[in-house]
Formats: sequence, C-alpha cells, structure tokens
Amino acid sequence: MEALINTGLILLFVFIYLGLGVWIFAGVLLVGLSMLMFQMGLPIGRIGAIVKGTMWASADSWEISAVPLFMWMGDLIFRTDISRRLFRGLSPWVNFLPGRLVHTNVLGCTLFAAICGSSVATTATIGKITIKELLARGYDNNLTVGSLAASGALGIMIPPSIVMIIYGVMTNTSIARLFAAGFLPGILCAALYAAYIVVVSLIRPSKIPVAPQRYTHADRMRSLGDLLPIFILIVVVLGGIYGGICTPNEAAALGLAATIIMVILTRQFTWKMFKESMFSTVCLTSMLLTIVVTAAFMSATISYLHLPQQAAETVKRLNVGPYEFLIILGAFYIFLGLFLEGVTIFVTTLPLAFPVMVQLGFDPVWFGIFLVIAVELGCMHPPVGVNIYVLQGLTGQSVSRLAVASIPFCLLLYLSCIMITVWPQIVLWLPHILYDG
Repeated sequence: MEALINTGLILLFVFIYLGLGVWIFAGVLLVGLSMLMFQMGLPIGRIGAIVKGTMWASADSWEISAVPLFMWMGDLIFRTDISRRLFRGLSPWVNFLPGRLVHTNVLGCTLFAAICGSSVATTATIGKITIKELLARGYDNNLTVGSLAASGALGIMIPPSIVMIIYGVMTNTSIARLFAAGFLPGILCAALYAAYIVVVSLIRPSKIPVAPQRYTHADRMRSLGDLLPIFILIVVVLGGIYGGICTPNEAAALGLAATIIMVILTRQFTWKMFKESMFSTVCLTSMLLTIVVTAAFMSATISYLHLPQQAAETVKRLNVGPYEFLIILGAFYIFLGLFLEGVTIFVTTLPLAFPVMVQLGFDPVWFGIFLVIAVELGCMHPPVGVNIYVLQGLTGQSVSRLAVASIPFCLLLYLSCIMITVWPQIVLWLPHILYDG
C-alpha cells in the first residue's frame, strides 16, 4: 500500500508541476524535493547534499559526452542539401515498387537515423524535401505525412540513439549493446511501414500517381553518388562501433569530424552555418542534459523511498506475472503519452520502472528497447507528439489531420512492440553475436 501511495504522490506532483507550465527540469527537481521534504521529512541540509551528489555524479559521466557530438552532427547535416541528395539518390531504387516514391520517406529516415539519433531532426531533415516533392506530384496526403511521422521516429530507434545513451547512463547499461539491440527492431519497423505502403498502393492504386518516368540501370548507378556521403558517415559511426574499433563516444567524435569534412568538400561550409549549428547544439544539449541530471536526483529520491523494492513486493503479492505487469506498464505509457512528451515520460518513470522490471526477470537491454518504442509512440501521439508538430510546421496542416494520418503507422509500431515481446531474440540476437561471441 505504501508503494502505491508514494507512486501516486510522485505522479500527482509530476502532473501538477508540469501542468502549471514549469520547465521540465525544474518540474522533475521539484517532484524530488517535495517527496523528500513532505513525505520523508528530511532536513534542507541533507536534501542539498543529495542534490549535489547525485546531479554531479550524473553530469560527470563520460558516456554522456556522445550526446552533444551526435546532436551537432544532425544539426550540421540538417543545414546541408543531404535531404535533397537522399531523395534524388533513392528515387531510382524505389520507383519500381508499389507505392514508389513514398518509400523515400521510410528509406530516407532509416538511413538518416543511422547517423543522427534524434527523431525531430530526422523528421525535419527528410520532410523538408520529400513532403513538398511527393504532394506536388499527386501522392496521397495521409500516406505521405503518416509515413514520415512514423519513419522520423526511427531516429531514436536505429543507432546511434540519444535516448539509448540516456538510458544507458541512467541504468548503467552498455550503450554499445543498446545500439546493437536497436538495429534489428528499427529495421523491422521500417519493413512494416514499407509493407503497409505496398499493400495500400495495391489495394488503392489511386493514392499513387502514374509514374512520370522510368529509371534505367545506369540511372541507379549514377544515383549512388548522391547516397555516397550518407553511406560514408554510416560506415564511420556504426562500422566503428560494431567493428570494435571505437567506443560510442569515439565514434561520435569521428562522425562529427567526417561530417565537417563532408560539408567542406561539398562546398556548403560557411562560418555562419558553423556558428549557428554550434549554438543550436549547445542550447539543445543544455536543455536535454539538465533534464537528465535532475532525473538522477529523482532516481535517488525513489531509492530513498525504497519504492523499487516495495513495488516489486506489491507485484508479487498481487500475483501478477511478469508479462501481465509488462502489459499494464505498456498501457500506462500509452496513457502518459497523451499528456507528456516522450523523453519526459522516460526520465520520470525509469528510476521506478527499471529496478522492478529487472527484478521480474527482464533483460535490461531488452527493456531499454521496449522503452524506446514507448518513446517513439509518444513522438506520434497527439496532443504532444513532437513529430506531429514538426509536420505541422512543414505542411501547415492541422494537428488533428496529421494525427489521423499517423494512426495506421502507430498500430504497426504497436505490432512491432508485440513482436519483440513474443520473440525477444529480435532485440537480443545481435548484441549476443557481437559481444558474447
């Protein structure tokens, strides 16, 4: 009963503070302070020592240094013509498929996600070209914007993923293993989206306009030149990590260096671009990492309350099985996704959910991918789905219309979540092959 009361109080404080419009990091900090002061009655001096110790320990993590590097990579690429090159390079390869150029949304986001790590950056970078091109050519609006909203969310599933880095730091889980674990589920999601586009285009041919041109084998070979920069970056970042050549942090540094060289060689580099991208990265990184360090304090608060142990005991007394509890937790995340942004849900619930799930026997790496899918759903769910708002800015369409367009792809994401639960080796096979031999 005590666990339920404390959990209820934490959620109540979260909704109160964030509902009042308090900044996320301040809201998370206030939740922890409120619980330590009012529920445990700790003196101010003791609380101050806890805040100082936990937040410094979290900020001093070497692994988290990869976050600003990957974010800077994505921002630099966003300011180049990489999205136009991707669309031009992919078009000859997908034009023969049912659904034709709509597949550039899925493949473009999948490739860009392999060097970026952010769903917002992936959606914005790919969408600024494909949305205009596809709608101008007469492709169905719902299929176009829905596929982009879903595929853009792959930015946090396919490694390198900023969310996975945060999860690894908060739970002391290997980031390299998390990156490997996210690869196959990300490809699975992309395959489901592509299959849906094929089925819809076969059932409703009117949604896809008549092909204005046919591409030859020579056209496809020439298009590889447009895809070469993105392939080089993927090899540098993911090849370095999976090949055991470098750590995720070192891969991020190499990827950033390769990105700067690529921008210079393609004659798109300017000092104005460089300074603007650096300033944008500093602002975004400061916002994100401030949330992470305050979440570390929230984690310490939950530990002081002994909530993980109490919650695990409550689950056992209720005779709820591990997978039954997983279903309840999944439904809870869907509910929170209606009100809170994905990363906020992640950092506020992880300190309680992670210890309970590990005690119930779930693999930490597998649970990390499960949570990433939950955050992906948060990116697509109105009223706070960030990808929906990115698309609103790109298209000028209403949030409700964009949300309706994303519903079929949301359902496919739910299906992928069920599949990795029924067949957990989809997540765990690649980390085992790469790191366990």
